[in-house]
Formats: sequence, structure tokens, C-alpha cells
Amino acid sequence: MVKETVFYDVLGVKPSASAEELKKAYRKLALKYHPDKNPNEGEKFKQISQAYEVLSDSKKRELYDRGGEQAIKEGGGGGGGFGSPMDIFDMFFGGGGRMHRERRGKNVVHQLSVSLEDLYSGATRKLALQKNVICEKCEGRGGKKGSVECCPVCRGTGMQVRIHQIGPGMVQQIQSVCQECQGHGERISPKDRCKTCCGRKIVMEKKILEVHIDKGMKDGQKLTFHGEGDQEPGLEPGDIIIVLDQKDHSVFTRQGEDLVMHMELGLVEALCGFHRPITTLDKRTIIITSYPGHIVKHGDIKCVLNEGMPIYRRPYEKGRLIIQFKVNFPSNGSIQTDKLALLEKLLPARHEVDITDDMEQVDLVDFDPQQSRQRYNGEAYDDDVDHPRTGVQCQTS
Repeated sequence: MVKETVFYDVLGVKPSASAEELKKAYRKLALKYHPDKNPNEGEKFKQISQAYEVLSDSKKRELYDRGGEQAIKEGGGGGGGFGSPMDIFDMFFGGGGRMHRERRGKNVVHQLSVSLEDLYSGATRKLALQKNVICEKCEGRGGKKGSVECCPVCRGTGMQVRIHQIGPGMVQQIQSVCQECQGHGERISPKDRCKTCCGRKIVMEKKILEVHIDKGMKDGQKLTFHGEGDQEPGLEPGDIIIVLDQKDHSVFTRQGEDLVMHMELGLVEALCGFHRPITTLDKRTIIITSYPGHIVKHGDIKCVLNEGMPIYRRPYEKGRLIIQFKVNFPSNGSIQTDKLALLEKLLPARHEVDITDDMEQVDLVDFDPQQSRQRYNGEAYDDDVDHPRTGVQCQTS
């Protein structure tokens, strides 16, 4: 029994969610609430990252299920603290950790919606992005040559340290980003700043990426464009990471390399055979055939080999097309009585029951759930006292 469900609620999953469901939920939410995309949703992004960090670790998840967030804080989760939300994001999307970001510019992650047809047949998409590039006018200096000087306030450290007295003989040291140079450790006088980048050293540029989707790629698969991320002076450019997001299909559901679909049959088709056309994801038409004498039962599952998804990097090999059958009985609810004798001869014999005089026969009627609720809600019992109901009543034992 799960004591607390807050982390599950944050990710929008049930407590019984699998590791794959947790991963998919985190991926969608982290991309949606990332500070680069939603600067005002930093707290939400932190909550998502904290929830995923705990639930993706089997030991922490077990501890959380037993005692909630308090159990994690009390030391059972390895010290009670959470990792940096950005570190969790970068590790998940292949960007490395904090040390990696110090050597390189940050990675940029984008989500690309693709159809099941795209993943089946392959496709090429052009994606227009905005990225930071080093200003060519000032070559990334931010101003004229020699105009950059060390910030006199923080002395080039980018940080200010203030001493705050909190009591007799007690002081507190507070460190914050230097307001004069905004943490850069250097400044440029307004008259010497580059007119193109306004002293920022970088400018925004539109970038068109060609994204090649290979046959058999999967939902959540990442395509990395190395060195195409935002540029920053003194740092190696990061990567642009494209995450594939598969849209739901109206007919087929993907399960690994297999495709699953449902097919409804009439009773005559299930008993006497049928031919059914299916349009595949690459627009071919295949005919599903069941021959007379081969009965298809309600709930049967059958498959067609080599008609599933192409296998990634082995596109000439495919999985299975799995078909789950639903047999529909005649909708008019009755059969002509003069045909029943012939039908009984064709079908397996029914189970006969010896009816004796001490048995009571009852009739079946159509079930109406709404009528049942009206009959047994609140005041219905009071009405029955003064106005007893007539007709057939449900028998109880």
C-alpha cells in the first residue's frame, strides 16, 4: 500500500506505473517546463526532477512508498537531499552533468512530433530553431579591442561578498552575483559596446536542421547534432538533441517491433470464414483471410509474420502484425424460430437440464444500470413501504 502519492501525482502517473511509464512521463514534462522554454516554471521543473529522481531509483521508490517523502529526508535515500534538477535533466537526455556543462556550452533539447508512418517508412523533417552564436562584428569581445576591463566591484570574480552582523560578535557572510557585471567578472563602458550585440558577445540566429528519421526508430529516441547548440565565448558549443515523440495512431499500437490492432467480426464471418483488407503504414493493402471451417473465437489473438515495424538498422526485417478479434453477435437480438432446428444440427450440442416441479423459472430482461441506481438510491426504500412495487423482482439468496 502506497502511503503517499505526491511524487506520482507530479509526474501524472499511477503508483503502479512501470519504469518505462515513469521515464516517458518525465521526458514530456521536463521538456515542457524546462527553464529555457518556461523561465517562470523553475519550481515546477524542480518538483518534476525531484519526483523522477526518487521514483526512478528502485530502492528510493520502495522507501517512498512505505514512508513518503519524510522517509527519504530522514536518511534512507542516501542523505535525504536531491540532485540538481539540471543535472538530472542532462543525465536523462545525454548531456552529462555539472562538470560537463562547465567545459562546454549547454545542450539544447527539442521535442519533435512524428507519426507512426514516419517511424515505419522513414522521413526527413526540417526543423527551424533559434540559437545563440558568437557575434562576428566584435568577434565575441562585446566591444572595441581593449575596451573590456576587469570589474572593479568584484575584481573579476563575478561574485560579491557581503558581511552581515546578526548579533554581538556574530557575523554572516553572504555571497551573491555581482550586479555591476552580472557575474561575468568584466565590464564594457556603454560608449564602447558593440552595436550589433549590445555588449552581450552573442547574437540570436535562425538555424535550419534536417532531421533524418530512420526506419524502425522508437518513441523517445534521441538524435544528437554535435556542436550545434548555443555558442558562448571561451566554451565549446553544446549539442542540439532532438527527442522523437510518437503520436497515437487510429488503427495500430506499437509494442516493441510488433504492431497491434483490433478487428471486429460478424458471427457468420467468425464461423464461416472471411476476407478483410488492411491498409498498412506504407499504404499497401494486405488481405487477412480465414478459411471456412476455421472458427475464430471472441478474444482470439492471431498474427501475420513480417508485417510489424521494421527493425532499426535492419529495415528488411520486421516484427509481427498482431490482431485481436472481437466477435459481434446479431444486433436484432433474435433468430427466426424456423431456422433454429437447422442451426442446432450444425452447432455443438447444448447442455440439457432436467426441470422438476420444485424449480422456479424466471425470465431475463434487458439490464438498465440507470434504472438500478434509481431503484436503490436513498428514498426508494421509503417509497416501497407505502407503494409496494409490482412485477418481477431480482431474486436474492
